[in-house]
Amino acid sequence: GGLILLWILLFLYPVGTAIAIHGVIQTVSNGSRAWFSRSYIDWKILGTLCMGVAAAASVLLFIDYTPNLTVVLIGVGLMPILVWLPVRHLRLDASRPSHAFICGLLSGALTLSVGVAGPTVDIFFIRTKMDRRKIIATKASIQTLSHLAKVAFYWNAASALPATDWISVVIAAPIAVLGARAGNGILQRITDANFRDWTRWIVTGVGTVYLVQGLQQLT
Repeated sequence: GGLILLWILLFLYPVGTAIAIHGVIQTVSNGSRAWFSRSYIDWKILGTLCMGVAAAASVLLFIDYTPNLTVVLIGVGLMPILVWLPVRHLRLDASRPSHAFICGLLSGALTLSVGVAGPTVDIFFIRTKMDRRKIIATKASIQTLSHLAKVAFYWNAASALPATDWISVVIAAPIAVLGARAGNGILQRITDANFRDWTRWIVTGVGTVYLVQGLQQLT
């Protein structure tokens, strides 16, 4: 959902503004998902993830990063490759503190630079022994915080939006909550194996659209 939303926003607004609006809506969406699954959040992993996000934000602030449409499209388009990596051999596991920190670092860097980082977070969770509900709850929590950081990072771009556009954002936010609620219901009915398989294929399909349009920007 976040990937598709960002794709639409990128063709309606300048890149920085689109990422900021995306951050506002996704903060509500992921925040509600985290709330619905709050009893499953792994707080120890979340704390380590947050340290990684903070480190990434500090670096991007220091270099005064500015996003570019072509870079964002190609960056997001290539991201699904990550969910097909032989992570079993890489042994990435968000339950290990060092891996959780790297996950947070990459998540923060990509969320702030190209707007999304879901597939990157996935590779640290998709092969863990964690229950799917704990995965969703912990991922939703770190993504909520990452999106909040994104809103702060691009706030100057978002603050210039006219009032009518902000009304649209306010309308979209509760719809995102309804989507998160519906998704939580589906999550309870599918198996862990189906959850992992569908994640890979859906993300890959959406990423392909991004990549094709990013390459078209180069011509």
